[in-house]
Amino acid sequence: MEHDIGELAGAVTMSHDSRVIAVANQKGGVGKTTTAINLATALAAVGCRVLIIDLDPQGNASTGFGIDRARRPLSSYDVLAGAATVKEAAVASNIPSLDIVPSTVDLSGAELELVDMERRSHRLRDAVVGSVSVYDYVLIDCPPSLGLLTLNALVAADAVLVPLQCEFFALEGLSQLMRTIERVRVGFNPSLEIQGVVLTMFDRRNNLSDQVAADVRGVLGDKVYETVIPRNVRVSEAPSHGKPALLYDFQCAGSRAYISLAGEVLRREKALAA
Repeated sequence: MEHDIGELAGAVTMSHDSRVIAVANQKGGVGKTTTAINLATALAAVGCRVLIIDLDPQGNASTGFGIDRARRPLSSYDVLAGAATVKEAAVASNIPSLDIVPSTVDLSGAELELVDMERRSHRLRDAVVGSVSVYDYVLIDCPPSLGLLTLNALVAADAVLVPLQCEFFALEGLSQLMRTIERVRVGFNPSLEIQGVVLTMFDRRNNLSDQVAADVRGVLGDKVYETVIPRNVRVSEAPSHGKPALLYDFQCAGSRAYISLAGEVLRREKALAA
């Protein structure tokens, strides 16, 4: 464990500017929230100050950190509505240096309410700018859709991290997301970039996983992380215990994969900052 964390710590470059990364895929069940939770935990483990903004009405990221409903007096809905600041809504997790702006069921109606709001695409950006400087990384867990909530995340973000399940229709869904990212870049956020694509639910016993991985790498090249996240029972069990996989079972293959992914993310960030 110490060896893995030590290697990861070597890739850390602290900056005065927070980096905002949206974890997005319009398809559900691809490991998006699991990736956000465990990447955030790995970053916090090496001394980064991390904030997760749970922008998914299902609130799985909040639950995955053991933040029960009673500990969510304010939420990302209040931030979008302008009723609370990010600082007011943020709740400390059980992990040092890792806070979360939780989600509540109020967020499920936000798509409709945002339509009539001023600067409806920039609500989150307006809330984040100037108010997250205490954090090194802000990870936004997006809902599994390409509606106004995800648009707010992409407009607020510096970069997008895309979890992609190793399954037959993976590239089809990815092309739709890429078109959306390009539209956001052209119309709202010219500096938005793709941090990377991570292949999830990889099953080495299944030839399809290898084929999908090869196809995705053929299309996107080095935008695809070397690390692949395997199908792993311990990772899928962890949320029911209100813990990230890295705390639930650090030694399992899934946890080790997320440590490796965090190292790749930090090395890319270091290269960008150079």
